Parts: sequence; structure tokens; C-alpha cells
Amino acid sequence: MVSANPRQDPSPHPPPSRGGGERNLSPARYLLALGATSALALALIWLFVLEAPLAFLDPEYPYWLAKQQLLQSCDLGTVLVVGDSRAAVDIIPARLGVTATNLAVGGGEAIEAYAALRRALACPNPPRRVVISFDAAHFVHPDLFWDRSVRFGAVDLAELTELRAISERLGDASVLDQKHADGLPRGVRALLYAVRFPSLYFNSLLKGGVLLRWWDNRAALRAGLASRGQYFFGTAAGSSVVAADGHLENFTPLPVLDTYFDCMLALLAARHIETDFVSMPLNAATWRAVHPALRDGFAAYLAGYAARYPNFHVIGPLIPAWDDGWFGDEFAHLNPTGAALFSARFGDCLRARLGKAPREAQTEPAGAAARELPAEASGEAATEARTEAATEIQTEAATSACAAFDQPRLQDAPPSTQNAAQWGWFNATAPEASANVAPISKRGS
Repeated sequence: MVSANPRQDPSPHPPPSRGGGERNLSPARYLLALGATSALALALIWLFVLEAPLAFLDPEYPYWLAKQQLLQSCDLGTVLVVGDSRAAVDIIPARLGVTATNLAVGGGEAIEAYAALRRALACPNPPRRVVISFDAAHFVHPDLFWDRSVRFGAVDLAELTELRAISERLGDASVLDQKHADGLPRGVRALLYAVRFPSLYFNSLLKGGVLLRWWDNRAALRAGLASRGQYFFGTAAGSSVVAADGHLENFTPLPVLDTYFDCMLALLAARHIETDFVSMPLNAATWRAVHPALRDGFAAYLAGYAARYPNFHVIGPLIPAWDDGWFGDEFAHLNPTGAALFSARFGDCLRARLGKAPREAQTEPAGAAARELPAEASGEAATEARTEAATEIQTEAATSACAAFDQPRLQDAPPSTQNAAQWGWFNATAPEASANVAPISKRGS
């Protein structure tokens, strides 16, 4: 006898389905749903990479961004500095005594400098003078072009396309194909970097904890803007490590870097902008290891351009040597005290070249030059004579100031022997220049 109570039925029938039976996704629908989900995830990550690079990119990125913002706003001042990381560290605009902006970057070469200068000269009030500083290594080897300059947005797609055309015309793809190990065609690689395709930034996203760098990088951006582009790498109280300059046997510039350097100087000459090439100091250990062939080849190379472009000048010694105690890391970046001293001395040189009075010198009384003119000089002749006299005074002052800025005085103790009060004075007068990041270039960038 069958029980009418379903609770006692040993094998009750399942309740009827309200949906008309189970439906299984077809393979096509499943793939469509998977693709849509993946596309949505990629779009969200891509949007994050585009809109919030400060949240995850390398700690050096905020200082590149600060330079780009200063450039975009045309807030540049009288003097513009371009070059590699030694210039980015060693030249502190606040110590120069003139309004200046430091657009030098880690691993910087003539390619990035040319891009920055073209934008700067498009400003309503471009700089009156440009200071260029590259070490010899950044003429003979590619450095951080893709890992820094392209990744951080210092060059755009049009400039990458131009680089490709120039490289292929010269038969020198050393910079263009530096990242050839990724297997991407040249044009595709440039496009993916230009649009910040997410897969190129996954490593930074992981290392940066997706958004954990946001607060530190925001603070670094403010510091970079306040210091007008200057920032530090190592800040140790000395380094006796031989930098890349000491390992180069000769000076043979890459054709593509030489071409960009020439284009840069030609642009400045066409705009009649006075341009100074300044070598940053090397620690004594590196200076002793520099091959004579490198020094002679570098000097001859720059002398050739100085002869070609009258507005281009090489000032100071080509490879100045400073005591090891002034350097903060193994890449020959000056530490804060060394950079402050170099910038103050270079500032005196720069002011003299701009025709400005020294910061601590008394200006000549008005009319003093006129009293030295012959009695018969008057009108246009007197004006011309005064102009020539003023030019002679400025030239003499510039020569004197620039001959002295390269070497610390003997009584200037290296930072390892300075007392706490001196360090406190530096920190109190330039807190905005306390940025500190670690370089990744093995050549000192």
C-alpha cells in the first residue's frame, strides 16, 4: 500500500521546475560572456593606468611629472636646464640666483632634451638661456629611453614616430630597438606605450601595491614643483665607486644621439638663444679612471659644435674632479651639500654670463664707465663705447666666475666633516629640494 503522505514516501518526486527546465549556456554564449567580462576588466584597469599613474608608478615618476607640468604651464623662467640625472641632481634652481627650471631627467639623452626644448620654445616667453649637461656615456650608449622617457610620458607618439624615421634613415636603431626582447614590432611597441596599454604596467602595479604609492608620490610631486624640477638620488656622505665614465675606453657617439644633439643646437641657434654646455663634477675615483681617449674625444666633439654654432659655449672644465666626499652614490650624483655648493658657484658663473651683478659684490656706481670715456666721445660714439666697455666687463666677470665654480675651495670641508649646524642650515633653506629616489641606471643616468 502506497502512503499518501509525501513525508513518508521513501522516494518522493522532485517538485516541478518553474522555469520550464534547466538551460545550459551554449559554448558561443559562454565565450561571449567571458569575453565581455574580460573586456570590462581590461577597460577598468586601462582607465586606472591612464588616470592614476601616481598611485603605482616608480617613486621617480612624480619628479618627471613635475617637470612636465612646469613645461605645460610655460613656467620656466630665464634659464632652462636640460640633460641627464647628474644635472637633475647637481643644479638646484633656488641656489642659482636667477629664475630657472631644471628639466634634466634620469637617463636623459639628446632625444628627450630636444623634445623638451621644442615645447619650451613654443611658450609665449621662452627662456633666455639654455644650459645643457650630459656625461659622455649618454652620447655613446642608450640608457633609460623606454623604461623612463617613454613610460613616463616625456615623449609622445609623434616624437616616437619621428625617432623611428630618423633611426631608420641613419641605420642606427640602438635606441629604437633597445626593448626588442619584447618581440613587438617597432610601430606596435610605440603605439602601446603611447596609449599606456595595461600589460606594460602590470609590473609597476604589482610592485606599487596597485595604489599604495599614491600618497608618497603626491608629496613628491609637490616637492618637485617647489624645487622647480630638481631632485636627489643618493644622499650618502661620500662615494669612491668608479662610475660608468671610468669604464669607457673612447668616445664614439651613436649616430642617432649625435643627430638629435645637432638638431637641438640648430634649433637654439635659429632662435638666437645663448647655450652653455656644462659638465657635472665626477668623484675623484672616477676621474682618475677616465681614459685619455675618452676625455680627448669628448672635448674634440664639443669643440666642433662650438665652432659650428656661435651661440654654443663649453664653459668650465670638461670633466671636473671633486673629492669623493661630495658625492651621494655610486653613479657620481652629488649629495645635498655638494649640490648646494656646486649650484651656488655655477650660479655666480651664470649670473655673470647673463650680465647680472654678483650676489655679494657691489655694483659699480652709475656713470663710472662714462667718466672713463674720452672727453670727445659723445652721442652715438659714446653710447657704442659704453656698450663695448660694459661687454668687456661682463666677459671678464663671466670668465672669472666660470673658472672658479668647478672646484670647491680647500677650506670647504667635505660633508663627512661638517657639523650638524651646517646640515641644519642647508635643510632649513631648501626643504623643497630633499627629494630622494634610487636610480636604476648602471651608468648613472
